[in-house]
This record gives sequence, structure tokens and C-alpha cells, in this order.
Amino acid sequence: MSDEIKRGLQSPLRRKLLMGAAALPAMALLPRVSFGAGPATSAVNTTGLAVTDTEVTVGILHSATGTMAISETGSIQAEKLAIEQINAMGGVLGRKIKIIQEDGASDWPTFAEKAKKLLVNDKVASIMGCWTSASRKAVLPVMEQYNGMLYYPTFYEGLEQSKNVIYTGQEATQQILAGIDWITKEKNAKSFYFIGSDYIWPRTSNKIARKHIENFLKLKVVGEEYFPLGHTQFNSVINKLKLTKPDVIFTDVVGGSNVAFYKQLKAAGIDLSKQTLLTISVTEDEIDGIGGENIAGAYACMKYFQSLKNENNEKFVAAFKKMWGEKTVIGDVTQAAYLGPWLWKATVEKAGSFDVDKVAAASPGIEFKGAPEGYVRIHENHHLWSKTRVGKAKLDGQFEVVFETADLIQPDPFPKGYQ
Repeated sequence: MSDEIKRGLQSPLRRKLLMGAAALPAMALLPRVSFGAGPATSAVNTTGLAVTDTEVTVGILHSATGTMAISETGSIQAEKLAIEQINAMGGVLGRKIKIIQEDGASDWPTFAEKAKKLLVNDKVASIMGCWTSASRKAVLPVMEQYNGMLYYPTFYEGLEQSKNVIYTGQEATQQILAGIDWITKEKNAKSFYFIGSDYIWPRTSNKIARKHIENFLKLKVVGEEYFPLGHTQFNSVINKLKLTKPDVIFTDVVGGSNVAFYKQLKAAGIDLSKQTLLTISVTEDEIDGIGGENIAGAYACMKYFQSLKNENNEKFVAAFKKMWGEKTVIGDVTQAAYLGPWLWKATVEKAGSFDVDKVAAASPGIEFKGAPEGYVRIHENHHLWSKTRVGKAKLDGQFEVVFETADLIQPDPFPKGYQ
């Protein structure tokens, strides 16, 4: 692993005891709640899940180590915050949520192995987890075989729907198409250069982006390159950017590689206040390692930014910083991860059961009015209705929101003409 990535991962903002100890100060501040006043366990757990009269066990499955830890740390923190808040309110059906956390370690077979362990050995009632599409694709057959329920927080390429997954991030039509339309109009863009990490999400996302740019907008893609996860040498593609001079650099590089990429862009003299760059993968979490001075001026298309001005978000940011430290930052996927436990709680209570089949059936129409991004609702296809926003990166590592859709965008994971 390069020194740049190590520095990104070893940032003081990321040195957290993620396996539980860091949550203790915040937990001590929560009021005491008496559990066990809910309906009988025999009535709410007919499939042998880890549910007692006083507790229900859920799994958290993210990369706490490896190149993806820079991105997934925030998801772990957000899920633990949501669960502590839910427990402070009396839990779910009168039961305290107990957490079993596993480390996917930025390795897709490990994710599948840990998911099976959580479902088969620990019998968790749900799993909050995964980040990359590669990890989700590895876990999905396990979830379906052993009938688990996964709350998946990352913006992704779409082209998937499962009874056993609730997708709390955006799919491609809510992020990629809206972002490209905005940047094309705002910057009068005619040409794009794609740079991504080499796995399913960037490749499929760029396939969708290319079809939109070439077939619908009648514009040009002048280059497309991919690099392995953890890659740190981008000088070759940066030289190509200088030669081709695209109107827009469109990036979906993920994880620790972003630290090297943006530092090398700046070192090569590419000024992002003059060269338009649109990312669909860099959030405040990644900028924490990249450094605001190396990415200021770039645009990101997401549904959430920490700087959003609304009452829900102000309360969320305050609670997050109280639990994890004043210097922590909150990105799009971190916020989407926070939604998972709340949506699961609401669905279980609507279903009156922890049974996965009943939770899956009760999911469509579930609302969360307390979402930091604003109101969200689960669609019949298990994705969320959400707004699309574009933010401009600032020196302080935050984003200035420069665009948002007026209405929620209906999720459409199988868009016609893009498959």
C-alpha cells in the first residue's frame, strides 16, 4: 500500500475504535430504557432468528480495514449512531438492538463468508452492510439462499432488484443521468473523459453514462480508463487528459486510490476551478483523506451533503459529531447508512414481526420523515425515492450545494435504453 493511501487511512479523523469502544462515551449519555415490554417472542419470530424477549441481534458488515476503509468507516459510525438512538427510544418491538460487527476487509469473498456467518451462525434479523457493488454482488446469493435482509447504503449502477435487499442509496438514473444533464447544461460540455476503478460499479455506471452522452445527448466520450482498487499511479492518464482536453472529467474512482489521484492531478497543474470534473464517488469521507486543497472546485453528484440546511440534518450532524468527535465528516453513503436501521425499525413495526418474508412484504411505502437528506420512501422495487443534488468542493472539505431537483426522483433500476 502506498504512503499516500496509508496517510489517508491513518488520518486522525479515521483513527476510531470501530469495533465498538468508540461508541461508549455517547452510549453513557443515553437514558436508561426498560426492554421486554413488546409482544411475545413466539409471535414476532417464527423463523429462528436471534430474538429474545429483550433483545434482537443485527449484523454490521463493512470494510474496517483495507483500501475501502476510507469510505466505509462512516457507514459503520452512522449505523451505530442510528442503533443507539433507536435503543434510547425503546428499541424495536420492545427489544434492544444488539450488534455483531464483521470486517469485510475490502475483499469480496470475505464479505460473502462473513454474511453467511452472520445469517447461519449468528441468525441476525438483518444486516447493514457492503459498500462496493462487488461486495454486494458477492453477498447477494448468500442473502437469498439463507433468506436474510440487507440494507445497502451506496449509490450504485442499478440493474438489480431483490426481495432480500433494501437499497438506501441512489441508482444510476437518480445520480448519473441527472448529474450529466446538469453539468452539460451548466458548462456547455461537449466532450467527456471517463476514469474509474476496475470493477462492476464504475464499468456499468460508465456504460450507462456513455449511452446517455452519445445516444441521447449526441455528445462525445473521448477516453475511458480503469485502474485496480488501491492503484496509486495516475500520471499516464493525467498526461492523456492534458492532450485530449475534455470539457468534463467524469470520475468513479473509489476508496484510497482517490488520495493519490487528486494529489497527482494538482501536482500536474490541473486546476479544478478551470478544468471541470464531475465525480459520482467522492464524498466528504474521501476528502478527509484527499485534503480539501487537492479537490476544491470539483463537482460531485449525490443525494446528500453534510452542508444541507434543514432541521433533520442539523440534528443528525450534531449527534454524529457528539458520538464520533467534532472533526469527523459525513458523506452521502454515511447518511444513507444511517437510514438503514430506521427503515428496518419502521418496517418491522409495520409488519409486527422480525420474520424476513414479512419485513420484505411490508417494505414498500415505508417512510422516514426524519431522514437528514429530507423525506424518503421505499418504492415497490426496494429502492428509495430521493432528490438529486450537485455540490462544489470547497477548501475546507465540505461541498456547496449548487443544484437540487425540485421533486423526489422515482427509482428506476432497469431504465429502458440503458441496459
